Amino acid sequence: MRDANPGAVYLKDYCAPAFLINRTELHFDLGEEETIVTSRLYLLRSPEIAGEPVLSLQGQELELLEVSIDNELLPASAYRQTEDSLVVDGVPEQCVLTCKTRIRPQDNTSLEGLYKSHSMFCTQCEAEGFRKITYYLDRPDIMSVFTVTIEADAKRYPVLLSNGNLLESKLLESGRRQVLWHDPFPKPAYLFALVAGDLEYIEDTFETASGNNVTLRIYVEPKDLGKCDHAMDSLKRSMRWDEETFGREYDLELFNVVAVDDFNMGAMENKSLNIFNTSCVLCHPDITTDQGYQRVEAIVAHEYFHNWSGNRVTCRDWFQLSLKEGFTVFRDAEFSSDMGSRTVKRIEDVNLLRTAQFAEDAGPMAHPVRPESYIEINNFYTRTVYEKGAEVVRMIHTLLGPEAFRAGSDLYFERHDGQAVTVEDFVCAMEDASGADLQQFRRWYSQAGTPHLGVRDSYDEAAQTYTLEVSQSCPPTPGQTEKEPFVIPLAMGLLGEAGNLPLRLQGEEADPETADNTHMVLIVDQPAQQFVFEGVAERPVPSLLRGFSAPVRLGYDYSREALCQLMSRDDDGFVRWDSAQALATQVITQVQQQLAARQTVVVDPLLLQACAQLLADESLDPAMVAEMLTLPGESYLAELAGEGAADVDAIHSAHLAVHRAMGESMTPLLLARYKDLAVGENYAPRGEQIAARALRNLCLSYLAHADSQHLTLARAQLDAADNITDRLAALRVLAFYGDEADWSEPMAAFYHDWADETLVVNQWLAVQAAIPDANAIQRVRELMQHKDFDLRNPNKVRSLVGTFAGRNPVNFHRADGQGYRLLVDIVAELNASNPQIAAGLLTPLTRWRYYVGRADLMRSELERLAAREDLSPDVYEVVTKSLQ
Repeated sequence: MRDANPGAVYLKDYCAPAFLINRTELHFDLGEEETIVTSRLYLLRSPEIAGEPVLSLQGQELELLEVSIDNELLPASAYRQTEDSLVVDGVPEQCVLTCKTRIRPQDNTSLEGLYKSHSMFCTQCEAEGFRKITYYLDRPDIMSVFTVTIEADAKRYPVLLSNGNLLESKLLESGRRQVLWHDPFPKPAYLFALVAGDLEYIEDTFETASGNNVTLRIYVEPKDLGKCDHAMDSLKRSMRWDEETFGREYDLELFNVVAVDDFNMGAMENKSLNIFNTSCVLCHPDITTDQGYQRVEAIVAHEYFHNWSGNRVTCRDWFQLSLKEGFTVFRDAEFSSDMGSRTVKRIEDVNLLRTAQFAEDAGPMAHPVRPESYIEINNFYTRTVYEKGAEVVRMIHTLLGPEAFRAGSDLYFERHDGQAVTVEDFVCAMEDASGADLQQFRRWYSQAGTPHLGVRDSYDEAAQTYTLEVSQSCPPTPGQTEKEPFVIPLAMGLLGEAGNLPLRLQGEEADPETADNTHMVLIVDQPAQQFVFEGVAERPVPSLLRGFSAPVRLGYDYSREALCQLMSRDDDGFVRWDSAQALATQVITQVQQQLAARQTVVVDPLLLQACAQLLADESLDPAMVAEMLTLPGESYLAELAGEGAADVDAIHSAHLAVHRAMGESMTPLLLARYKDLAVGENYAPRGEQIAARALRNLCLSYLAHADSQHLTLARAQLDAADNITDRLAALRVLAFYGDEADWSEPMAAFYHDWADETLVVNQWLAVQAAIPDANAIQRVRELMQHKDFDLRNPNKVRSLVGTFAGRNPVNFHRADGQGYRLLVDIVAELNASNPQIAAGLLTPLTRWRYYVGRADLMRSELERLAAREDLSPDVYEVVTKSLQ
């Protein structure tokens, strides 16, 4: 048995810090075997805290060499060390505390704090990595002005970077270089950054709205210098958009971005020195898919937007994490929508939310947007905090309207610039600027779970009234059995024979300027409500949750005919896509029942006809058509099945049957569109090209599944493609719908051609991990021994292991439990070296209660992991909560 389990941290226990750190001076002596860190902390007793002044600094994996106060060395009796702290008694109300510590970044496999990625030193301090660098008050409400000195071998590390402005750079007689950086803006330690390496950069400039010139640099390894242009263009677009949309200008004269291959996250918004995972910044048609280009643009924007929503105004404690992340995800989603198709972007975001976040809400790790407790904060960088948090901000935007929301954000930044604040501060700014009452709305931050909206309707032909009866409920979640009603903005319309109908609620006077509006937002804030519409000349089909106006599950008994009408004629793009998904889900479920009853499979012609009409309509956006024709994923269908009802094999078989039937029924049309959508110009990641490739490659997958003779199209596309989007699409089709003989040689040739491109090799690993054939587990084991796989590199782990567990459900959930065993073996190995990545891999196993015939196998593997004596807090929290 474990002697001591990790303890939980609770929001209710928050206390203001006993000391403040007005200034922080750091000196780094970087070496090949060790690094010496000297910190000088200008401490000031907090006026809010009474009693005996005891200073407790956080620190992990540090070797303390000496500690002094006001330049006087302290004897060992004046302080005490624990595994994760340094406690000093009798600290004066104002003093300078100096600590000298020894760390070994070369041995730091957790990729938190200061570590080495190949030959480069770099840092990752969010959430609590700074304590692995030096003893410090490592909490976000301690904001300090940092001055940083770095010394390193000048030949090995010609580039030495930190936050803020470069004040001095000089070559020392020893052959080492010393640089001095100063950041004038107070920041918490989690925003500290350091990079040292042999790097090159591209440079550009940006003139702010007020006329200041900002130097922009992206640092990479020399081999990657030609892959930075898209990220630079994205950064400049982000800066201009943030000025125009939110009134936020950049505040320094230098903005640096560094690409790092070994990185646990996508990117980090450290003040003026953003550190990016290479997969989120490097772009070239040969290594980056269309989706990759869009992802880089979005992530560059996200990290830049943090300069205000996260850096200038940060969170008081980690329970407020969504204050910066949810708000910034909303901001980057709006940016991406403005840069491309708003409807397609919304569909992509909702798809992710429904597939991943709704599952999180229904699982053992469910928590509110603002959690009430945690054991390991790294486990709460979740879809709930990010994506659901963004949806909560979006609902405020919907309720207030764009002008009042902008006024609220302006007030928030003005009121709290340079402060560490809470969710209440953000909501209060929105209330004060708009006059709205958001008291009940705050429940979105404190209550976990996905609300369910039940809707029933009736039509009175004689009175020409149409009534919607709406009820809301939210299922119990861990620690919250009872839920109070939410405030839910329900955007809706009514679809008639000639299109969307004008809306007028009973009892409301018609406004000449708005009487013909065909959409409306209903405020659902009670357990049950009724809305009556007047002047409805025909029985309509309700168009509900337009634009996905709230993160809820919608329950309305749509007929398949009604779904077809919404698919083809509604004027809301999201509703059209959502109706296509709902229709496909109904049909797949019906086929699943046919297979269970050993009946002949008959795919409803209504679905096939509706899809054929969509495909034939060349006036529609091809990207939108591609989204509508893509079947809901197998993991999402398992989630919809509910606890104890997901039959993974039956879902897989039904999914394949419907996919094949669609291909067979539309073969001539698919062939015609495949040929017509060929891009006849050089590759460019532009909207019209991206849309054409998306639909063309979807057509290819349907064709190949319908008839193996169409695999020749895939092979020809693979050979002729001038970009990795088309190459990977063709390779997937060969691997998913052909025999091994069809794809083994092209797969080997693909690797041979791109073995020198790490990001392409990662995608090569991911394609093979997702192949749904019977050899999947053996193939994954063999690829783990491949010379280009490294368990220490998070990108490779996510590409191979993460893809297998998350995107190959029929093999991960194999009846003999081998998929679960493989995952737990890998997690157990990573537990000691990189607990953050290990815990993240466990997500598919946390859903063990959902799967028919698999629950016991999944649970037993979690129990095998729980029995280990060496579990990190990260893994321990996920495992124990999953087993409760």
